[in-house]
Amino acid sequence: MKILILCTGNSCRSQMAHGFLQSFDANLQVFSAGTHPAEQVNPHAVEVMAEAGIDISHHRPTDVATCLNETWDYVITVCDHARESCPAFSGEVRHRLHIGIEDPSEVTGSPETIRQAFIQARDLIKERFSRFYLTEILGKELPRCACER
Repeated sequence: MKILILCTGNSCRSQMAHGFLQSFDANLQVFSAGTHPAEQVNPHAVEVMAEAGIDISHHRPTDVATCLNETWDYVITVCDHARESCPAFSGEVRHRLHIGIEDPSEVTGSPETIRQAFIQARDLIKERFSRFYLTEILGKELPRCACER
């Protein structure tokens, strides 16, 4: 199973989702990319993922252009901008999904406010990508949560 997680900067949300999916199943081929990749993975994302036991410090932002000719089982956008500007893939894309997450790197305020934004994004990504993994990859039916009704 080959999965691409796409966002704008590929520095935060897509990197965290990449880390979680890979931790759920080492047999998945998980990649992440950005429509306008940043210079590096956001240090706050690296920090909060390490606290969850997942090391993404070796990840590097990648331009989605390097992924366009490949075949993907899933291309998942995690931000509205990437969803709206998702490029045309010349390789086959079997499924396109959007799992939108607010960008914690846009939060301003005290260091604790920023840290909490990254923790909230991390926890939401874990929950939503766990659900994706269980339902889409493993094919399990889960009860719908109240927030989806």
